[in-house]
Amino acid sequence: MLQDFWQEILTVWQTGILSTNLGAIFMALGVFLTFLFARRIFFRLFSRTLKRLAGRTKTDIDDRVLEALERPLEFTFVIIGLYISGQVVSFSPALEAVFGQIIRSLIAFTIFWAIFRILDPLSILLDRTITLFGSPSMHETVKGFFVKVGKFVVVCLGAASVFQEWGFNVAALLGSLGLLGMAVALGAQDLIKNMFAGLTIFLDRMFEKGNWIKSTDVEGTVEEIGFRATKIRRFDKALVTIPNSKLASEALINYSRMTQRRIYWSIGVEYRTTKDQLRDIIHDIADYLHASPDFETDPEKTKTFVYLDSFGSSSIDVMLYCFTKTIEWGEWLAVKERLAYTIKDIVEKHGASFAFPSTSLYVETLPFGTPESFTPPSSSPPHSSSTT
Repeated sequence: MLQDFWQEILTVWQTGILSTNLGAIFMALGVFLTFLFARRIFFRLFSRTLKRLAGRTKTDIDDRVLEALERPLEFTFVIIGLYISGQVVSFSPALEAVFGQIIRSLIAFTIFWAIFRILDPLSILLDRTITLFGSPSMHETVKGFFVKVGKFVVVCLGAASVFQEWGFNVAALLGSLGLLGMAVALGAQDLIKNMFAGLTIFLDRMFEKGNWIKSTDVEGTVEEIGFRATKIRRFDKALVTIPNSKLASEALINYSRMTQRRIYWSIGVEYRTTKDQLRDIIHDIADYLHASPDFETDPEKTKTFVYLDSFGSSSIDVMLYCFTKTIEWGEWLAVKERLAYTIKDIVEKHGASFAFPSTSLYVETLPFGTPESFTPPSSSPPHSSSTT
C-alpha cells in the first residue's frame, strides 16, 4: 500500500505543473534565485567600475547616461537569470513558445526603457544644435518640448514592438488607430489647436520661461509652457493656466524684451520761478542724465528730452523723458529714486519750489453790497447810575 502511495507521489512529481517535472521547476527556481543574489554583487562591482571610468572624463554626460542606464542594466540581469532558469526546465512546445515570447517582450521593454531614460541626459547635446533660440531659458523650453515628443515616440514604438511579439498586426492596428484618430480629432479640436499654438509660441519666440508678460486677462511671470497651456504666476503669487491658442492669438506685451526702461515725468514748479531759474534747472537735470551711468543717452538707441513743456493750471511744467539702462524693476525703482532726489536738490539749489494744485478766487463785487464794519465791544463793564 505504501509502495502504491509512493508511486503516486512520483507520478505527481514527474507530471508536476503543465507536464513539467517539479524537480526541474525547483531547480530552475533555485538557479534563478542564485543568479539574483550573484547579480547584486556583480552589478555593484560592474557599476562602480563604470562610474570610476566615467569620473575620469571631462564631461558629465557619461555620468548622467550611466546613472540613467543603471536600472535598465540591473533589470537585464534579471532577464538573463530568467532565461538561464528556463533552459533547465523542459517545457512543452506550446510553453516553450510562450516562454520565448515573454523573454523577447522583456528584452524589447528593457531596450526602449533604456532609450526612454537616456533622453534626458542626452538632451544636453541639443544645446549645441539649437541655434535659432538665443536665450538659455528658451533653450530649456525648446529642449523640454523635444524631449517630451521623443519620449512619446519611444513609448509608442516600445508598445508596438511588444504587441508585434505577441502576434498583433501592428499595421492594421495603426490603420484602425488612424480612423479612431480622426474621430478623436473631431472631438479634440481645442486640444489640437492649443498644441499647434504652443508650437507657434516656440518658433516665433513670443515669450519664454521666466519672462514677464501681460495679456488681456493676466499679468505675471511665465512659469511653464506646456503642450496645451501656459502657466503664469501672477505677482500676488496666484497661478493662472491659459490655453496656448488664446495667448497666440491676442495682443501680448513682453516686458522682459525691453531694451531700456522709460521714465516719463512732468515736473511742476511755481509760477514765480524766473526764466533764468527755469533754464538753469533744465540744464542741470539734462547734465545729470548724460553724466550718470544709470541712463541710456545715446541718440542712436534712445531719445532724451528735458524741456519746458506747458503752463499748467497751477504750475509751470517741465517734461522729463529718458530711459534707464536696466530693465529690472527693483533696480529701475532705485534709479528713479536717485533721480527724484537729484531733481529736488537742483530745484532748491536755484531758489525755486515745486508747485502744488491750488485755486485762487478773485472777487470784484460782493452780491449784497458793502458789509458793515464790526466793532468789538469794550472790555470794561458799563457804568451804572446810583441814586441817593
